[in-house]
Amino acid sequence: MKAISLLGSTGSIGTQTLEIVDEFPSQFKVVALTAGKNLPLLVKQIQKHNPEIVALADESLLPELEERLNNLDIEQRPKILPQLTGGSDGLNTVASWKSADLVVTGIVGCAGLLPTLAAIRSGKDLALANKETLIAAGPVVLPELKISGSRLLPADSEHSAIFQCLQGTPWAENARLSTGVPTPGLRRIQLTASGGAFRDWSTEELKKATIKDAISHPNWSMGRKITVDSATLMNKGLEVIEAHYLFGLDYDHIEIVIHPQSIIHSMVELADSSVLAQLGWPDMKLPILYCMSWPNRLETPWRRLNLTEVKQLTFSSPDIAKYPCMELAYSAGQSGGTMPAVLNAANEEAVAQFLNEKIHFLDIPKMIEIACERHKKDLNSNPILDDIISVDKWARTIVCEQIYKGTC
Repeated sequence: MKAISLLGSTGSIGTQTLEIVDEFPSQFKVVALTAGKNLPLLVKQIQKHNPEIVALADESLLPELEERLNNLDIEQRPKILPQLTGGSDGLNTVASWKSADLVVTGIVGCAGLLPTLAAIRSGKDLALANKETLIAAGPVVLPELKISGSRLLPADSEHSAIFQCLQGTPWAENARLSTGVPTPGLRRIQLTASGGAFRDWSTEELKKATIKDAISHPNWSMGRKITVDSATLMNKGLEVIEAHYLFGLDYDHIEIVIHPQSIIHSMVELADSSVLAQLGWPDMKLPILYCMSWPNRLETPWRRLNLTEVKQLTFSSPDIAKYPCMELAYSAGQSGGTMPAVLNAANEEAVAQFLNEKIHFLDIPKMIEIACERHKKDLNSNPILDDIISVDKWARTIVCEQIYKGTC
């Protein structure tokens, strides 16, 4: 049985992880949780899973959480009330919790960076659903992995697909991820993209895009931020950078392919020109489960893929004019150093401002480009953690300043 520490338990990744724990009670147990502001759901999770420790990102909510737990009827209370903690120190404590075998990182955005580093430094294996950790801080994270011996297993469907394909090659032992060294025999990666909410919209029609439109994904059920990233195709650009760090390929050998059915989750081309693909219904539970059970596979009662039901699989090249965020991501990745951290932070802030109705959908790439252009003169090619944190804050400020000045 694997003991799980779950970062971001009330979010999309967190709730699906707990569903897996419920389905496989003899395989997994929860020993630690972190959450944001959804206290009613968190209390239910504590009641059900009896964690040893719980941390809130906002420590000011700890008294309310404690009161909610104490006010439960005796028969509804956990057998033993968990230790409660909060703030960044609390998140780091949960991430490095001694009894945990695996840390599942479901915290959205760069907020997951420090807890992820805490888990790595304590030698924990990680199921990484927080792509921003590697994108913003790949130059910092990779050396830490080499020192601690932690293994970073991708819970993103695309990177999980690549990882699963590589398990069937003679180089599987060398494909244990995050060494930053090219995986032997791997020639090319093709990341598949659904095309997001606006895949059937013209560039002209995007001028009328609303928040409701942007968060209505045709295939996947995800959080609001990542669904907007899918609509701009920034999620795929970020995945290109993450794939570079995970598998060591240069950017010229990592491609994006529009695949509207979302059945093929990504493909790899090997040295002998063989192409391997991982297929499945668009459901995040499978890649999460594979991280949790790796190197084993568990029998599931889930719906089986039936290609005669799918009928057809289609592919096309992404429209660069329609998806400028994709090119911004490639450019930032090729610049390296602190530039991906600026790209990621500017995107997070721009998407947040869009969801708060401060800017239009088409302003998102404009805000990101301004931040990246301004950072070129200050690019740091060999950043340390403090540099990453500094440019992250700077990029968010730049986006906010542009909105305040009315530049968009």
